[in-house]
Amino acid sequence: MQVVKGTQDFMGLQARKWQAVEDVIRQITTVYGYSEIRTPIFEYTEVFKRENDSSDMVNKEMYTFDMGESSLTLRPEGTAGVVRSFVEKKIYGNPAELPAKMYYMGPMFRHERPQKGRYRQFSQFGVEVIGVKSPILDAENIALGYSLVSALGIKNITIHLNTLGDDASRDAYRVALKEHFASHLDELCEDCKRRYEQNPLRLLDCKIDADLECMKSAPKMSDYLTEESKEYFEQVKAALDALEIPYVIDDKLVRGLDYYTHTVFEAIATSDALGAQLAVFAGGRYDKLVEYFGGPAMSGVGFAAGMERLIMMAEAEGNELATDDGIDAYVMCLSNKCLTKALELTTELRASGYIADMDVQCRSMKAQFKSVDRSKAKFALILGEDELANGVVNIKHIATQEQKSVKYEDMIDHIDSYFVVENETCPTCGNPDCTCGK
Repeated sequence: MQVVKGTQDFMGLQARKWQAVEDVIRQITTVYGYSEIRTPIFEYTEVFKRENDSSDMVNKEMYTFDMGESSLTLRPEGTAGVVRSFVEKKIYGNPAELPAKMYYMGPMFRHERPQKGRYRQFSQFGVEVIGVKSPILDAENIALGYSLVSALGIKNITIHLNTLGDDASRDAYRVALKEHFASHLDELCEDCKRRYEQNPLRLLDCKIDADLECMKSAPKMSDYLTEESKEYFEQVKAALDALEIPYVIDDKLVRGLDYYTHTVFEAIATSDALGAQLAVFAGGRYDKLVEYFGGPAMSGVGFAAGMERLIMMAEAEGNELATDDGIDAYVMCLSNKCLTKALELTTELRASGYIADMDVQCRSMKAQFKSVDRSKAKFALILGEDELANGVVNIKHIATQEQKSVKYEDMIDHIDSYFVVENETCPTCGNPDCTCGK
């Protein structure tokens, strides 16, 4: 049997790279005051499939299945589930908890053609701020994402920024777009013909028709913004300027989901190593989702980033994320009579903070030393029947090949002595700046 197409296994060093990125995410979100939320991997289909939604995700890519009278869907994105939980838990009822700042990490599912950096089961990190509408929060959201990708070593990042305005702005713009494209419908792809009826703003997001002349000459959102929307957008830009975050105005940016209003953004990294420009995180403000799930009129803003892409781009820029540094100690057990004591010593090493493993098969010394090499152990602890009888263990420091017989109770102190403490001289080589220990 093989892994399902569009999915992956992660283990060993690759899994540690994921853990390293997750650690950075938790560090960044913590200093920004965000707390973690974990929502179910599947929800009722209505959580994601809202009336007249024109997005490809809803119309083509969701994994939906029926369970009796209920239709359930594997989550294709994180925002909807977070907002559903926000409303269900009535967090909006306590003004002291607003804005609610949350982040999530976990698997998402979309049925699309697998390709490099794009999978049918993929993982996303995302943040949501719900309950307060402020251009400062929009800028803070972008700043968090910018800080994260910068911390991962991803370079040459520019924020592509646009505004979709308020309801009045979008209503006027939809009319203008329908009038513009009415005489060009025969030129458009089938998806765009559907979008023309459902949400003409999404026409601007089409990759297939992007080079058509009618796309290039389409009206611009900026010409239909209300004064309030213009002022809101100016405050977002002023905040980004103050934070010295580079951005460009992209009047074709509308994002792939229909619930966005006001600020929308994508962070684009120009990677010389990959020879491409790639989006590393993207999102925007939404004003109707809380109401859709039965809550009051409240606004939110958030973004998401694909974990696979973050890892790929960080590695392309030379960030190893994690290395295989090996373990601290490997306990070699040379006799079945020594197994219990070997386990005791291994457990004591672990309790003292050392990464330790042991042989449980009592193989030959040669075979066990091969395991020491494979595990890149810094110390080999050799325990046979003679050592057991004398209450000692032979400890071999691999880097120096120094070996000494040590009483059980002195084992930890002996190993500790090899690890240099600041301002102390290494007992092995006498160098205060030595790295021959840990």
